[in-house]
Amino acid sequence: MRAIFLVDNGSLRPQATLNLRRVAASLSEQIGETVQAASLLHSNKIPVDEVDGIPATTLGPAAERSAEQGATEIIVLPFFFGPSKALTGYLPERMATMQERFPHVKVCVAQPLVDELGDNDLRLAHLLADNVREQLRPSAKPHVALVDHGSPIPDVTAVRNRLAGQLSVLLADDVACVAAASMERREGDEYRFNEPLLENLLALPEFNSGPVILAMLFLSPGRHAGEGGDIAEICAAAEQQHPGLSVTTTKLVGEHPDIVDILATRLRQALDDERFLLDIPAIA
Repeated sequence: MRAIFLVDNGSLRPQATLNLRRVAASLSEQIGETVQAASLLHSNKIPVDEVDGIPATTLGPAAERSAEQGATEIIVLPFFFGPSKALTGYLPERMATMQERFPHVKVCVAQPLVDELGDNDLRLAHLLADNVREQLRPSAKPHVALVDHGSPIPDVTAVRNRLAGQLSVLLADDVACVAAASMERREGDEYRFNEPLLENLLALPEFNSGPVILAMLFLSPGRHAGEGGDIAEICAAAEQQHPGLSVTTTKLVGEHPDIVDILATRLRQALDDERFLLDIPAIA
């Protein structure tokens, strides 16, 4: 018996949990098998009345409940763009704790949405292009910024840069250019690979006037990408400083219906032992 979990990093904002559940339900319908929504951290602190009366759960307790109910295999499907430290560090540590109680349970972690060493899958770039095209206006060629949160892991930023290049090709002459940016970064030269920061990009002559479309490389609404979040504050400050600037944001990646097809592929690759991020065998 196996249990499948669609897993995000977690947020204190109920909108993130509601979106994760929506995507998990769509995926369940597509593959004909139940996919449960769980977060690595944080979401269990959301008041239950803000998430439709159903308590949000984190993966550790959810996996242990599945093991108690007879599951011998836990499949973790990351709702992540790249190999975040949360996936390669925290997650296996938490699953090791689960295996102390249930040593017979094995865990497989599927590849994230972008598999850098896998096939050249352009579906996520096409999804981003769809979101940008929804915001295009006749007779205007906006500058486009593909913006993510920013990561201390170079491999995650490499995913963003790869997508920016693909997006530039797909949008071609419909836009003036496509540039990558991070919402924030850690201090220190060792994290300069996140540059440019969005606030600095919007101050450049190429970007500080006319229409700019932010292609949002975020999966769910939260304190960064949600209404009134950090991204909105950065854009409002830039528009105030540069009166000729007009910034429009796209939908989030996780709100696009085609995200389910990519997740279904990553899940099938893991189930078929074709591609996966981590394989944690049973202890006994």
